[in-house]
Amino acid sequence: MRPSNIFEVYEDQRGKRKSLFTKNLIKGNPVYGERIFRNQGEEFREWDPSRSKLAATIMKGSTNVGIRKGDVVLYLGAASGTTPSHISDMVGESGFVFGVEFSPRVLRDLVFVAEKRKNIIPILADANKPLSYAGRIVVADIVYQDVAQRNQAEIFLKNCKYFLKPGGYGLLAVKAKSIDISRRPRDVFNEVRQDIEKELIIIDYRELGPFEKDHCMYICKKK
Repeated sequence: MRPSNIFEVYEDQRGKRKSLFTKNLIKGNPVYGERIFRNQGEEFREWDPSRSKLAATIMKGSTNVGIRKGDVVLYLGAASGTTPSHISDMVGESGFVFGVEFSPRVLRDLVFVAEKRKNIIPILADANKPLSYAGRIVVADIVYQDVAQRNQAEIFLKNCKYFLKPGGYGLLAVKAKSIDISRRPRDVFNEVRQDIEKELIIIDYRELGPFEKDHCMYICKKK
């Protein structure tokens, strides 16, 4: 077990198999059935890249996802908390994750995660209407979006405009089939790139296969 190139993320190499981990903020408590390992008095949660687009991005070679200990993260499409829980580990007790989720049923699962992880704040809201939750969050160091809607780029840019601080990082997971099922994924990705570049600086791009089919991740910085 050793620190990876990504801040607050650890890795282990066994033969050809590489595994990712985050240091468990709440010792003894897994979140979604992931394996827990102990090493030199610390506890680490395995991070499955087939269940997390952020983990897949790191496994695909990204060397900077922007997230640091103490950061404030606005997470759009937080779902039941799989990836938010690992970001919770990364930002630590001094950071916060505002998890916006549209589905009340799914948000209930996130609430259960947040009962133990006090740095996760669940918010029932529509990411397409950022002003509806503007009074419940603060300016963010990171805007992370995993929302499977046709106007993914528009939603992302609106939230970055309102909530991402200058110099902050934006991470957009793009699901091509949710935008246009009839077009080649790479054509969709290129179109999204053109939209993003009008307002943000793209510093990294990773296609996420085989972990996530027809998905990519854009890592951006606010000017």
